[in-house]
Amino acid sequence: MGRGKIEIKKIENLNSRQVTFSKRRSGLLKKAKELSVLCDAEVAVIIFSSTGKLYEFSNTSMEHTLSRYSRGLEMDYPQHSSDDLAVEQAQDDVNALKNELAKLRVAYLRMLGKDLEDLSLKELQILEDQMSEGILAVKDKKVLNRYFHLCTQTHIPFPLLLYGCSK
Repeated sequence: MGRGKIEIKKIENLNSRQVTFSKRRSGLLKKAKELSVLCDAEVAVIIFSSTGKLYEFSNTSMEHTLSRYSRGLEMDYPQHSSDDLAVEQAQDDVNALKNELAKLRVAYLRMLGKDLEDLSLKELQILEDQMSEGILAVKDKKVLNRYFHLCTQTHIPFPLLLYGCSK
């Protein structure tokens, strides 16, 4: 003979509710363990009582199962559409370009000798070395341009003038 059906509603009597909770919790955890053994399934059960006490079962580690669950949710239900991802990527690109622009502005101002107050002695020395290299490159270019201009006026081939050869 089978058991009679009970109406599923909140048990008003506190003692009866606690006894039922304890028995059903034990039964649920037993069934979870059986399912994991019989079917070689990864099973995790989390239960909080009405008083806030935690009961849990996992045939592996709870952290592993929850991590796997989270990854599964991300794959099954992506939070962002492809349009949202494209907008997010574009915003990231814009922010990266804004940061790069800010760095270039600071470097430009420092090359002009401005905004130097917060630089250390070592940073000032590096800036001076960079500027010296830049000045030398500009002077070299000026010299080459003068030689090229002189070559065009005197009709002496450019490489010969550099080595001191004449017509």
